[in-house]
Amino acid sequence: MKQSSLRSAIDNATQSLIDAHVASPEVDARLIAAHLLGVPATQLILAEPTPGFEADYAALIARRVEREPLQHILGTAAFGVHDLKVGPGVFIPRPETEVLAEWAVEQAPTGTVVDFGTGSGALAIYIAERARPELVIGVEKSPVAIAAARENAAAHSNVRIIEGDMTDPDLLSELTGTVDLIVANPPYVPFVPEESGELEPEVYRDPLDAVFSGDDGMEAIRGLIPVAARLLAPGGKLGIEHDDTTAALTCELVEADGSFENIRNMPDLTGRDRFVTASKLRTN
Repeated sequence: MKQSSLRSAIDNATQSLIDAHVASPEVDARLIAAHLLGVPATQLILAEPTPGFEADYAALIARRVEREPLQHILGTAAFGVHDLKVGPGVFIPRPETEVLAEWAVEQAPTGTVVDFGTGSGALAIYIAERARPELVIGVEKSPVAIAAARENAAAHSNVRIIEGDMTDPDLLSELTGTVDLIVANPPYVPFVPEESGELEPEVYRDPLDAVFSGDDGMEAIRGLIPVAARLLAPGGKLGIEHDDTTAALTCELVEADGSFENIRNMPDLTGRDRFVTASKLRTN
């Protein structure tokens, strides 16, 4: 297969993805080609197609046409400086969550950090590597995600991934009142059925219980706030990611708990309020 044939294959794949209403057809076509050829996408122009490339490429593009997430096809998702292992059953970390990760690093935690709903381990690894606290505990209830997170975090001695539910009143009871920082990227999308067409089909390829949280998207957030209040040390920090429609409600719930001060909205990179941050009261 010649370079000209490679360009033609990518062009044809791009058109197929356009026809399938994929949001970034050319980028996806190039990334899938680069993945198969084992080169960075920026070096495709220099790549030599391998035997069998055409058939393998067509098969992967067909999966993307069916709206299987690109990250599942590649087997990894970028977060910070890392490509994290993901796949079916593991929530794909989103770029906007890096805003929460960077906020967490800025808090300069030194003791124990807890990451509620760690999924692939993205937040836990980012904080462990950048802030270097003594320990980051990633809490996850999915066995599939736990396995992926442990593999992703294997090189980080200060990360521990445990099985648990962020809404469990007894979660990590041995750490009550001692945690420096809690971050949470819980399920927070108000449920809508796939056939409604309101959300992109890829959303429904993530584990649904990591995406949706009741009709208003708030079930997990309601449950995790009192758990966070119990675990945090006085002055400890809390950061929660939420849907762009529930900023006010998330603030209200944190305030209603009565354990927090300095409750603030925090925007994502597009200026939408997507996070709530707060500090545990130093005195009750």
